[in-house]
Amino acid sequence: MTSRKDLDPAAHIAELGQRARAAAQLLASAETRQKNSALAHAAASLRDASGAIIAANKVDLDACRATRPAAFLDRLMLDDQRIEAMASALEDIADLPDPVGRELARFNRPNGLEITRIAVPLGVIAMIYESRPNVGADASALCLKSGNAIILRGGSESLHSSSEIVACMRAGLKAAGLPEDGVQMVDTADRKAVTLLLGATDHVDLAIPRGGRGLVELVRDQAKVPTLLHLDGNCHSYVHGDADITQAVAIVTNAKMRRTGICGATESIVIDANIAPAFLPMLADSMPECELRGDAASVAIDKRVKPADHKDYGTEFLDAIASVKIVTGLDEAISLVRANSSGHTDAIITENSDAAKRFMQEVDSAIVMHNASTQFADGGEFGMGAEIGIATGKMHARGPVGLEQLTSYKYLVHGSGQTRP
Repeated sequence: MTSRKDLDPAAHIAELGQRARAAAQLLASAETRQKNSALAHAAASLRDASGAIIAANKVDLDACRATRPAAFLDRLMLDDQRIEAMASALEDIADLPDPVGRELARFNRPNGLEITRIAVPLGVIAMIYESRPNVGADASALCLKSGNAIILRGGSESLHSSSEIVACMRAGLKAAGLPEDGVQMVDTADRKAVTLLLGATDHVDLAIPRGGRGLVELVRDQAKVPTLLHLDGNCHSYVHGDADITQAVAIVTNAKMRRTGICGATESIVIDANIAPAFLPMLADSMPECELRGDAASVAIDKRVKPADHKDYGTEFLDAIASVKIVTGLDEAISLVRANSSGHTDAIITENSDAAKRFMQEVDSAIVMHNASTQFADGGEFGMGAEIGIATGKMHARGPVGLEQLTSYKYLVHGSGQTRP
């Protein structure tokens, strides 16, 4: 499947929506064994098609090499290891409990009515994402297991890779006797299609963007359907005065450099003044390939730190760059994080349990960590099998969005002839 310029975007989105709605009605009542079978077949299909996927990915990579930074290419790149990770994630999701039909509450009224609240699928989900083609596999698998249909709109830079992955997901559905239209992909790079998808109130129940701030803000501003927003990850690691310095160096190095292009990467390093003279040179030694941009106090401690612009403290670099700020204690650190964090993931590194408790209570981010790398901000690491995104809002779902977060609920009321007076 490749982008077709001859498609009429309005007709195309309407057709995708109608097919997705029909598929969602069947998926909502699908048995767990069928959904798990579809995931197993899709995982096998991904492995079998690894050569075709890598070849398609090479086409995407070659088109981007001259204009995109290394971190972007890393997000886009697929190899045997990453394809195996996609397939394994599908199998992990198959092993998780089915979220559909869960009894969330049960109570009896004095008039004899028996009321049960149960989990049900959301319906049709539109997933709009950039660069990382594995998002298509993760999102499709989570929607399938939770009884939802999905319409994927990946970035034009990953079109060939995403097409191969979607074909594998559809093959899995077909092999399990479930509707292939449970997973569909917008087959045009025309940007009008995104606007139309976000306005498809008759067909789409929820839109989820996953990408940079520009994409998320576009979805937020243009959507007529409900949205679940995944904002940028301006994540902080705060090294408290009572931190174990050796441990802190290892944690911050991993949090920044393990993969610089993911939303859970630390972008801003906050250091207590009383520990900075010992910690900062050790950190710079640990990650010499990272450009550190700091305030005057940090530059004075280590000349490898370049002077920061005020904008650096609010920037998601997605590269081997980090801002550095030295603070006088916990109060200033919390204020700094509150002012600059995107609400994604922030961490404190300390052996002081009282300081950790206060930081974790007062920093209002979706994920707050103590003595751990911010790169653990991931649905797979949380035991969810995978994630469809990290929700940074406060409605419906927050943090990693997995199976349970892709369901709503309804009430079942059983009576025995009651009439209301």
